This record gives sequence, C-alpha cells and structure tokens, in this order.
Amino acid sequence: MTVAARQELVERIWARDASVWTNSGEEMWLGWLDEPKRMQERVGELREFADEARSSFELFVLLGMGGSSLAPEVLKRTFGAKNLHVLDTTHPAMLRHAEEFLDLSRTMFIVSSKSGTTLETRSHFDYYWERVGRDGEQFVAVTDPGSELEHLAHERGMRVFAGEPTIGGRYSALSPFGLVPAALMDIDLDRLLEGAVQMADECRADMSPGLSLGQDLGDGWRAGRDKVCIPEIGSFGLWAEQLIAESTGKQGKGLVPAPGESPYGPDRQSADVRLPEPGAIGAEFFRWEFAVAVAGSILEINPFDQPNVQEAKDKTKEVLASGEDPQLTAEGSLDDLLAGAQPPNYVAIQAFIDPMRERELQPLIDLAHETDCVVTHGLGPRYLHSTGQLQKGGPPTGLFVQVVDDTGPEIPIPGRDFGFGRLIRAQAEGDFQSLRGLGRKIVRVRI
Repeated sequence: MTVAARQELVERIWARDASVWTNSGEEMWLGWLDEPKRMQERVGELREFADEARSSFELFVLLGMGGSSLAPEVLKRTFGAKNLHVLDTTHPAMLRHAEEFLDLSRTMFIVSSKSGTTLETRSHFDYYWERVGRDGEQFVAVTDPGSELEHLAHERGMRVFAGEPTIGGRYSALSPFGLVPAALMDIDLDRLLEGAVQMADECRADMSPGLSLGQDLGDGWRAGRDKVCIPEIGSFGLWAEQLIAESTGKQGKGLVPAPGESPYGPDRQSADVRLPEPGAIGAEFFRWEFAVAVAGSILEINPFDQPNVQEAKDKTKEVLASGEDPQLTAEGSLDDLLAGAQPPNYVAIQAFIDPMRERELQPLIDLAHETDCVVTHGLGPRYLHSTGQLQKGGPPTGLFVQVVDDTGPEIPIPGRDFGFGRLIRAQAEGDFQSLRGLGRKIVRVRI
C-alpha cells in the first residue's frame, strides 16, 4: 500500500466512511474513535465514585460476559489487582467457590451489560440481589442508555454508569465498561487514557501504528496465514481474542486468534503486543481496535456486527423451552477427529467446566498439539461471547472438542424455572447443535 493510499484509508476511517468496509451501517459503530477523549472528562466522576465505594466495600465482583468482562479481567491480571473478581460463567461450582471467599456484606457487584438483557448477567444479578437482601447500595450498573437493565437498576436504587451506544461490546475497553472496574481497582485512569489519546492521535497519520498492525494482519490473511499468534503478555490475548474473532469471523472468512501459540507454521503469523509497563495498556487497547478495523477493510467484511452469535443463544432457548435437561453424554470419537487434522485446520477446545479445573485441560491440549495444528481453548459460556462468532461464521477449518463435567448440586435462579446447572448444560447442548447444524466437526468428552 502506497503512502498516499495509507493516508487515504486513515482519513476515511476518521471521516466515518462506511464504504471502507461494506457500506452497511458501519459508521454507526465508530464511537470508540473518540471515546478516550470523552472519558478523560469523566475521570473525576469515576475516581470520586471508586474512592467512596472502596471506603465501604473490600471486594468487587463484576457480573458480565464477553465485551463487558474481558477488558476488566485483563486489567486485573495486568495490574495484579486483588480486590476485583470477574464472574463470567454459569457453572454452579463457581458460585459455590465464591461463597468461600466472598463476605457478601463487604462486597459490591458491578452488573455490566450493554444490551441490559444478557441472560448470564441477569441471572447472576438476580441471584446475588436475593443473597444480599435486595440492597441497591451494593450494586452498580454499567449499561447503555434506555436499556432494560438501566430501568431495573433505577427501580432498585442503584448507581448507573451509561455506556456510549455507538460502541460495540468488544470495542468498549476504554469506555465505562472497562474504566468503572479499573477505577475500583485503583488503576491510574489519567495514565491509561493519556496513552490511549496519544495513540489515537498517532493513528491519524499515514505511519499510524494501528494501520501498520492492521495491514500486517490483513496481508497475512491474504497469504493464507489466518492464525494470529499473540504472545502471552499480561493476558492481553484474552481480550484481543474476542476483538479479532468476533470482528473478522464472518462470511466464511476470518482471522483465528491463537494466544500463546507458536508463530511458526504455514498458516500462522505473529502479532506484537507492546506493553513495556502496565500503564501502556490504554494505548495498546486503542492500537488493536484500530488495527482490527483496518484488517476488516482488507477482508471486506463489517467488523462491527456479529451475525452468527444469536444462533447458539436461540438453540439454548429451544433446549430450555423443551423442559428437558440435557445429559451431555460423550459423543463422537476424539481420536478420529484428531487423526484427520492438519493445517489449515485448527483445534478449538470448548470447556463447559468448573473454571477451577481449567488446568485439567492440559493433557487434551498437548494431545491436540501433536497434529501440528493451532490449538485454541476457551471456557463456556464465556467463549460464546468471544470466539463463538468466528467458529460459526468464519472459515470452516475448525475442529471442535466440547468438554463437560458434572455440575454438582443445582443452584436455583430467582424468577426462572431452571437453575444454573441446567442453564450451562443447555448452553453446551445448544452450541453443540448449532455447530453440528453448520456442518462443523465436533465431538464431546467428559472429565
């Protein structure tokens, strides 16, 4: 790409020119370009809220999924924060584990959902609302204006932080969805946002760091190197994984994010993560957001929609509505699935298990690596809000291994005719049916 072409592309992105992509409404989802500067004006408000909250509460638990949970989780790991826990699983075992370390009287819950209707988040909210005695002062909501959650939060006497409706979930790291939890972790918001604003300014030039990364991603895809190997620095790949997968995985195309995987292979490319110190993560969030938008223009897709995400949700609803409780028996042959694996295949391990047992997946990961394919792994239902779009709408090269376990005694969900155990089993079964219905190769194993 010539210097002139690079500058033209940058200018068109900042001018909100939807024809950079598919001309199908992309201009409505570019609020992230200006969000760092907008949020600088709210730092005082966030700091005042967080100081007051920390004077009353010792722990903060974020209830959220996907774009609402991954940036806070990465910030927590990057800065080594101890006072924030992210709950983004419906597995009953995790709720039981939480009982062991949570002093509910000294805990504040952050209910985070852009749409305000996310099933997992609303279920967690209702569960803990009853557990703490319906005390609105122990909850804060982060949601888009006018959402169902916003109305409910006001009814319950909760503090509400409004998100920016022109930003999609995976682009919301530098919005209240990332910065309210960051403030509660006592992260330096001024440093975070100064870096992001500086990076945004740099991304207006033809030598834009975001443009360069995005062009590398897109050129790699054109050359058949569609696996993006992200180094494990501060767990940054956990956030970048959703950004890449959900943005590019559609119309049979897509970049496959592979955090921690070796970049050496015929279908792989490396991508650098620039985090010389934790405070630089604000700039890195923005650089990757801009880069993936650029890559989307090269793939000629809309990087801001997620047309296939609803499929698994609809299947889950069907399973729940049937009144049946899926038994999730083992299905298919793992040996046969892996025997036919070779690049450009990738093996995706989808684990609907107690997150505390995640290390038990390692033998399976090691076995899958014997195929010389890229191996990714994610916890369900989290990955449904992260890489699920790619797995259903992206290239049909994925080989899927669903892993389940015994969910243990049921935990009821207030106001629902099903509990958390039945919910996660329905989510696993719904995704299994969805992938199989699309002709994807999938097996199920139990641990």
